[in-house]
Amino acid sequence: MSEPTRPTSVFPRTEALTTAMPAKPGERAVRRRPKPGLLIGGSIVALFVLVALAAPLIAPHGPNDQDVLNILASPSPAHWLGTDELGRDVLSRLIFAARVDLGIGLLGALLPAVAGTALGAIAGYFGGWADALIMRLSDVVQAFPSYILIIALVFVFGQGPVSILISFTLVSWVAYARLVRTEVLRVREQDFVQAARVAGLGDRRVLWGHVLPNSLQQAVLYLPADIIGATLGLAALSFLGLGVEPPTAEWGAMIAQGKPYLREQWWLATVPGLAVFVFGVGLSLAAEGLNSRRTR
Repeated sequence: MSEPTRPTSVFPRTEALTTAMPAKPGERAVRRRPKPGLLIGGSIVALFVLVALAAPLIAPHGPNDQDVLNILASPSPAHWLGTDELGRDVLSRLIFAARVDLGIGLLGALLPAVAGTALGAIAGYFGGWADALIMRLSDVVQAFPSYILIIALVFVFGQGPVSILISFTLVSWVAYARLVRTEVLRVREQDFVQAARVAGLGDRRVLWGHVLPNSLQQAVLYLPADIIGATLGLAALSFLGLGVEPPTAEWGAMIAQGKPYLREQWWLATVPGLAVFVFGVGLSLAAEGLNSRRTR
């Protein structure tokens, strides 16, 4: 008696894994060769992340330790980047500020991404009144300039990281919702989605288990750019005095504190500004490299 035939899956995601032909050795080597921009950008971002994680170990002083005998001191072996107007070590504050900026920058992009992805998936899959309500709400948010709306929300919720994250989430979810909605509208008409419905799966399992995982590419590619935007937004708010509260070390606040001393102690504002710039360039290079690999 012959063995029973093994049933094949009706979903192309699993079927593709079993039927895909391996690439030629030469082609595989070309595909896996990383882009220079991806290597450089990824290295820069990894360096900033390591510095932020190891801040207590590598910072020569505490971020708020004061040396009252060396106020506004020039760079020296004791203080490699000098001291600020309160005698605090600039290098130590720069290192500890990476924890604040990278943490809020990452969460300031992830939280809107989660909220926008969920709302966009619901709008695109179910349509009808849910789609109309979510899209009209996004139109209202987009009717205001982003930074003006964020500043207004920070005024309403108060100063601090929590209010900043809430403000970023309430403003930045729109981009993810629109990206995911567009992809869901395309994916929900695919054959494997129809097969899932015929197999008796409910809308919840079809949406979150099959439609959404195939609709996240554009949102994932947009995420690094949004992290840059959230980091720059935090620096801008802190520069205006609306970011994290003193004496917490933060790059934007350090730029604002060093602005009155640009002629004599130019490094007080320039070095944290360079930190923001280099981190943004690293993320941009990494995002561009990921995008080029994804589209090849």
